[in-house]
Amino acid sequence: MSRFARYHLSTACAVLALVAFGAQLSAQEEEAAPKVTFVDDVLPIFKARCGSCHNANDRKGGLALDSFATAMEGGSSGTVVEGGDPDASYLWLLVNHESEPAMPPNSDKLPENELAVIRNWISGGLLENSGSTAMIKKKTSVAKIEISTERPAEVALPQVYFGEPQIQTETTNSVTALATSPWAPIAAVSGYHQVALYNTATLEPLGVLPFPEGQPEIIKFSRNGSLLLVGGGRGGANGKVVLFDVKTGERVGEYGDEYDSVLAADISADHSQVALGGPKKMLRVYSVETGELQYEVKKHTDWICAIEFSPDGVLLASADRANGLHVWEAFTGRPFHTLNGHTGSVNDVSWRADSNVLASASSDNTIRLWEMTNGTQVRSWNAHGGAFAVEYIRDGRLVSTGRDLVVRLWNGEGAQIAEFPGLAEIGLEVAFDAETERALGGDWTGMVRVWNVADGAQVGQLDTNPPTLTSHIESLTQQVAAAEAQAAQTAAALAALQKAMADKQAAADKAVADANAAAETAKQTAAAKAAADQAVTDATAAKAAADKAAADAATAKTAADQDVAAKTEAVKAAGDDAEKLKAAQEALTASTTAQQQAAAALTAAQKAAEAATAALANAQKAATDAAAADKAAQESAATLKTAADTAVEAAKVTPEQQQALEAAQAAANTAQQNLATLKAALERANGHLANLQANAGS
Repeated sequence: MSRFARYHLSTACAVLALVAFGAQLSAQEEEAAPKVTFVDDVLPIFKARCGSCHNANDRKGGLALDSFATAMEGGSSGTVVEGGDPDASYLWLLVNHESEPAMPPNSDKLPENELAVIRNWISGGLLENSGSTAMIKKKTSVAKIEISTERPAEVALPQVYFGEPQIQTETTNSVTALATSPWAPIAAVSGYHQVALYNTATLEPLGVLPFPEGQPEIIKFSRNGSLLLVGGGRGGANGKVVLFDVKTGERVGEYGDEYDSVLAADISADHSQVALGGPKKMLRVYSVETGELQYEVKKHTDWICAIEFSPDGVLLASADRANGLHVWEAFTGRPFHTLNGHTGSVNDVSWRADSNVLASASSDNTIRLWEMTNGTQVRSWNAHGGAFAVEYIRDGRLVSTGRDLVVRLWNGEGAQIAEFPGLAEIGLEVAFDAETERALGGDWTGMVRVWNVADGAQVGQLDTNPPTLTSHIESLTQQVAAAEAQAAQTAAALAALQKAMADKQAAADKAVADANAAAETAKQTAAAKAAADQAVTDATAAKAAADKAAADAATAKTAADQDVAAKTEAVKAAGDDAEKLKAAQEALTASTTAQQQAAAALTAAQKAAEAATAALANAQKAATDAAAADKAAQESAATLKTAADTAVEAAKVTPEQQQALEAAQAAANTAQQNLATLKAALERANGHLANLQANAGS
């Protein structure tokens, strides 16, 4: 649904309102204050005080004051009066002796009553007679700036909350206008007699700018983002363009006094010109500083639907619903190109950042690109079954929407990059926030949907019926409570995963420690078994030696016994031979001593053998016990090693577990960030409400 189609619906109501308004106005006529005119009040003073030098014949300094026409022409230095501004009028400065040469020359100032007449005449708009229209130059606080396509040193952001909605309706009306700041995360959305601003990063409201002139039909940020242009009005009744300061929300300029709504408008990149158009088919360009009409062009044969200055300020494009598409020299209004090719209403235009290419969107189902050297078409592609809005992004991509209920992102050659479905009705308006890489699309239902370009996810929506701060705070309070619950839930899920992994790791660590301890014990029991086995070997050798010693002692004793027996026989044999007997007895005594010694040695050897046998038995028992202990220790060590290996393997984090952990961590982080964002938004909203209440009470 194009801008002019939406406009039809409001026209009938506007006409009825206009009739009622006219009747009311005629019943409330007020007496006008007395007018100060040139013919009746000022001319007599000029003739009496200045006529001798500044008349049609003499024209000293090129200035003649004896007629209205010549007074308006001024003198050699230019115009001498500025309607509505005595302090900027050279003539007033001279006659009031504020500048040299003081006038009249070599004389005192004029009487105060005459000076008051001259000042009031200038302040009143330089009326020639009582039937004249005041000529007051409207000067604004908007200064002309240098054109630049670079990011401003200071990006304009709202410094205050702009205020509550002036009007709230039961239902939303269609999105008739939508724009985003070129350098800040700000979106402006049309509403009923108002414009709502939102933060595109958080989607929180930044306040409402009243537009009592009527329905906003066009919204645009200036190229440096410091000004917001709103154009619109009441169908068949009035139309106007208003400039707002983005930082303060203050009105800084009003342009046009149309007899029908403004459907298209733009402000030049240097803030020097405002162009507008609508159902009257007339393209008008005004001076931003003075509000004066610079020129008008009557070339279009049907309603003007789209207007945009080139980023370098040199050219101005305008389009209408009868497929007319024209490019003009911005400063003169002279024709530059007529771009023929569309077969349906040209609903929107947008310039590439280098000002060399113009994009146009049409109901003929095409988006076309036109180069400015020769005014030829360089690209054309089918889009939306009828394209209603197109916008160049500063990096050369384009975003558009239309009849197919989809917002689409294109590269500079017209190839689709992404699409964002989800509009409930025909797409009417589109915008792109390059700061957050988010696409915005507004439809007939009055909803503006917002998508992340990176993943195509819809992150939220805005609408044409902005909330009050109180309702916004209530909503945020509920969202904070839900976010707290979500944050707690995700944190608990993360903690459970982390605990399960930590428990498995602790079990693995304990199992490894137990296995290591068992291995050390097995090592010790193996050493003990080896020592016990060695002791058995040693005891066996000792027993064999003891047994041999006992056997040798037994043999020695037997020999001693035999020797004693022999010596005893020798004594007997000696008879009475005293000498033999003595010798035999001595020999027997020696042999008996030897026998006794052998018997003692045998006893000792037998005891040693018995001790060696006992020692061997003890060593064998100790070896048996050590073998049993070692076997148990080795089996335990093997069992614990297997258990440790199993526990270590179980404690290893699998890719699936790691993915689950990372997902849980991400979910917890997202929940915490969302909670922090909502709490900050709630704090800001409460601050805005407190400020509004304080200002209302002051």
